[in-house]
Amino acid sequence: MKTSRTQPSPTPLRRRQMLRLAVASAAAASGLPLATVARAASDKASFPTKPLRVIVPFAPGGATDVLARGVSDRLGQQLSQPAIVDNRPGAAGLLACDAVAKAAADGHTLTLGTTSTMLSNQFMFKKMAYDPQKDIVPVVRICWSPIVLVTNSQVPARNLQELIAYIVANKGKLSYGSYGIGSQGHLVLASLSNLTNADMSHIAYKGEAPMVQDLVGGQLMMGIGSILSLKQHIDTGKLRAISFTGPSRVPALPDVPTFSEQGHKEDAFTISGWLGIAATGGTPAPVVEQLGAEVRKALQTREVNARVLMAGFVPFTDDSPARFQDDWKRDLPIWKKLLVDAGVQPT
Repeated sequence: MKTSRTQPSPTPLRRRQMLRLAVASAAAASGLPLATVARAASDKASFPTKPLRVIVPFAPGGATDVLARGVSDRLGQQLSQPAIVDNRPGAAGLLACDAVAKAAADGHTLTLGTTSTMLSNQFMFKKMAYDPQKDIVPVVRICWSPIVLVTNSQVPARNLQELIAYIVANKGKLSYGSYGIGSQGHLVLASLSNLTNADMSHIAYKGEAPMVQDLVGGQLMMGIGSILSLKQHIDTGKLRAISFTGPSRVPALPDVPTFSEQGHKEDAFTISGWLGIAATGGTPAPVVEQLGAEVRKALQTREVNARVLMAGFVPFTDDSPARFQDDWKRDLPIWKKLLVDAGVQPT
C-alpha cells in the first residue's frame, strides 16, 4: 500500500524564485517590460496592508450608508482587513470626494457615492478643490439607482400618455417636486416639461422626506424619487407610480413600465444613475482591479445582494473598472447637457 507524502512548504527563497519566474512568464506573455509587470505584481501582492476607509457623502441611516456598511463589512471579511465607513455629509458630496482625492493613492481610501456626488457635480460648481476627472478613479458600480415618477392619487392619469395629456391641458399651472436642484429627478421632469412645452414649475426640496410628505398630503401633485421613499405610499394607493427611468423594469415594482416602454427614449429618461466606488487618482491599476473583483464578489453574496434589492436598487454584479471608466466618459456629456437644458447654473 502506497503512502502519500506531504510536500514541504516553499522556503522564503523558493517563494521569491517562484514569484520571479511567474513575473518573467507574465512579462513574456504580455509583451510589457519586466519592471512594469514586477511592479504590478508587487502592488497587488502587498494590498491591503492596513484597514480600508470607505467615505460616504451622506449621513448615517440613508440608503447609500446602509449599502456602504453592507459592502464594507463583506470587503473586510474577504480582505482580512477592516473596512471602516466614514460619513462625511455636506456640500453636495464635495467633502467626501475631496477627502478621497487628497488621500494616498494606494487603494486604502475609497468613496461610495452616487452619480451626482462623483460625476455631475463638476457641472454644478464653478470651483472645486479637486479635479474629478484626474483625482479620483472609478472602481466599480454597486447598483443602478432608477427613480420613479409618481403622482398624487387625485391626478387623473394612470400611465405616461395620460399624464402627458393632463400636463399639456394644464400648461403653466402645474408644479413638480424633486429632491434638489440638479438632481436626476429635477433633470427628468425638466426634460418632460420642455418636451411637452408645459411650462411646469420646479419645487426643489431639501431631500426626499419633505417632498414625499407634500405628495401624500396633496400639496404637490407630481414628483420623482427613490423606491425606498415612495414604495410604501404606492402600495397603499396614496401615490400612483407612472414610470421608471433607466433601461429596464425594477424588481421591487415589476408592473411599472419604463419611460422607454411608453415611447420616450430620450437620454433624460433612459440614462440611469448609479451607486459606485471610486479610489484616489493614481492608485495602481492592479489594486483597482483587485478592489473591483472583491466588490463584485461581495455583491454576489446573499446578504449584500438582499440589501441592494431592499433599498429598491438593481444590483450591478458584472461591472469592472474598465467598463465603469468607459461608461463614465460616455455619460459625462449627457449629464452636462441635461443640466444645461434644465437651466441649472453653476454656483
